[in-house]
Amino acid sequence: MAGGRGRATATLIAVAIVLGWLVVGGIAGPYAGRLSEVATNDNAAFLPADAEATKAQDLAAGFTEKVTTPALVVYERTAGITEADKQLVAADAARFARVPGVVAPLPPPIPSQDGQAVQVVVPIDGAEGERIGAVVDELRAVVGENRGGMTVDVAGPAGLLADLIEVFSAIDGPLLLVTLAVVLIILLIVYRSPVLWIFPLLAAGMSYSLAAVLVYVLARDDVLKLNGQAQGILTVLVFGAGTDYALLLIARYREELHRHAGPWPAMRTAWKGAAPAIVASGGTVIVSLLCLLFSSLNSNRALGPVAAIGIAATLLVMLTFLPALLVLGGRWAFWPRIPREDQADPRAEHGLWSRIARFVARRARTVWLVTAALLALLVLALPQLGVTTLGQSDQFTRRTDSVAGQEVISRHFPGGTGSPATIFTNRPAAEEVTRVAQAVPGVVTVRPLPGPGPAGVPDPNAPPVVSNGKVELEATLADSPDSDGAERTIRALREAVHRVPDADAVVGGFTAINVDTADASARDRNVIIPVVLVVIAVILALLLRALVAPVLLIATVVLSFLGTLGLCALVFRYLLDFPGVDQSFPLFAFVFLVALGIDYNIFLMSRVREESVRRGTRAGVLVGLTVTGGVITSAGIVLAATFSALAVLPLVVLVELGVAVAVGVLIDTIVVRSLLVPALAYDIGPKVWWPSRLSRSSRGAADAGERADA
Repeated sequence: MAGGRGRATATLIAVAIVLGWLVVGGIAGPYAGRLSEVATNDNAAFLPADAEATKAQDLAAGFTEKVTTPALVVYERTAGITEADKQLVAADAARFARVPGVVAPLPPPIPSQDGQAVQVVVPIDGAEGERIGAVVDELRAVVGENRGGMTVDVAGPAGLLADLIEVFSAIDGPLLLVTLAVVLIILLIVYRSPVLWIFPLLAAGMSYSLAAVLVYVLARDDVLKLNGQAQGILTVLVFGAGTDYALLLIARYREELHRHAGPWPAMRTAWKGAAPAIVASGGTVIVSLLCLLFSSLNSNRALGPVAAIGIAATLLVMLTFLPALLVLGGRWAFWPRIPREDQADPRAEHGLWSRIARFVARRARTVWLVTAALLALLVLALPQLGVTTLGQSDQFTRRTDSVAGQEVISRHFPGGTGSPATIFTNRPAAEEVTRVAQAVPGVVTVRPLPGPGPAGVPDPNAPPVVSNGKVELEATLADSPDSDGAERTIRALREAVHRVPDADAVVGGFTAINVDTADASARDRNVIIPVVLVVIAVILALLLRALVAPVLLIATVVLSFLGTLGLCALVFRYLLDFPGVDQSFPLFAFVFLVALGIDYNIFLMSRVREESVRRGTRAGVLVGLTVTGGVITSAGIVLAATFSALAVLPLVVLVELGVAVAVGVLIDTIVVRSLLVPALAYDIGPKVWWPSRLSRSSRGAADAGERADA
């Protein structure tokens, strides 16, 4: 009778939890498709306040009524621009000036010296923000496609921003659908059940809805900044990590259903066994992501909280909503492979992993030495990674309008035409700064920003504008503004003008923003990586109540990370033909690979410790590997597949990150967690738990005898 009342109470609690979450999902669900509304994709908005390019932007406000972002409309006819073409360009320019968001009047069209191209600089009001993309779309609609053999492209900073916005608009639709499809297919393969896949997928969707509404509100109220990159990572991270946690809980629940008469006591035991590992895993990822708050780049600082909110929402849902769903589903949720109360040894269901465990026991030292050596060989390829700043034409996996336009500009104009470097200097030193800047290799021309003429258009013969005792100089560079050559020129230009006495010169512009972003990324990498390692070490020490095991786990994950980067260097260069990786790639890859890679070691070693208390360390290693092998491998495949979904976005940075995380997670799952870590722990024996009492347990004699037998 009491048992019946207990089951009824448990059922009512489960129903209340499910209904409560469904209400939350009904409120939060619509926000999952609205994150693009509050995203910002302007690189300048993410620079630190003390960056030189940021100071230049602040000074620029005094020289113009409106801060603008230029779109470069470039016309090309290889047979030569005709008089009719020139008239068409003039007519287009007049129409551009009437487009809402364009700052009129426009400067005169700029013909190329070879007579094969004309360029129109269209300044767009910087206050338009993300609407710059819509303004560029209108410019592209004005020029159309058929110009009688003359090609027309819209490039420049505004054209690039518009193409990026178009790419990130796919996050709310195609990326989400691809991620859902990938998770669904893998769950069907793993569970071989027409029912069970519904529970983790429904819980992952609930996690994403909760995370989306929280991020939306915080971004809307300017508590944090959201960009397209963080938005895409949030999508795959929540579904990937959420499915991982679900797989772990469901696997433990299946085990306990063999030992308990009803779903409620089985779930209670499973929750107590799996929740600490899941919380420790999620907590490690959250803390690692929050280490990005130490970044000097606002974009990195934004990614940390956004992704951490996603993991926190996932933990909350997976430890409340999912257990309630499973309890209500009962044993029939596993149909047709229904677990019966038969006291079955869960290891009997994992014949493959029992064989792997016995192999590790027989050849422990050989296994960890060989696997470590193979990973070390991959590290040797690391110098081929080619960390750089990807140019505009290198950022996309397909040829966009802005890329095509930049190629035309590079063929017919000095690369920096239309997007010059800006130099702000004290008025008395302006002539000396001009002379010094003109002498820098890679600088084509330097001229002061002239005042407006009678028609409001800048007049080259008018005296320069003076604001607060400073003048603005425009330096046209020989190289494309997003190229390595242009960045080298900016660095040399800064060194030269900074040496001019009493000039207080500041260099800004599009290329300068890229330079300062690259420098900030390098600084963040050197600061944040050690912080993440220390934080993870502390968490592992508290979880495992040991010092040796955490050091070994971190060492294996770092080796796996470096080996992954080495393998990625070969893939990017020889298979995908990418020109290199962006400055932000190593840091993002490290945070996600180390934080997520340590997850699988936490899942494994927390179970190994639990079994070691009862059986001894070496026996505990073998049991832990056997019972967690299948579920952790499935979890790794899910996470790798979800991050691979980033490849649907035609952006090299996200494709590279998706490939790196997918490859790294598979290496962690199949090599590090299945072979390297168990072999190390088995070879070391009880001392792996030093200095805890478990390292001096009475089981030590049994461990020693087992090692001798092996």
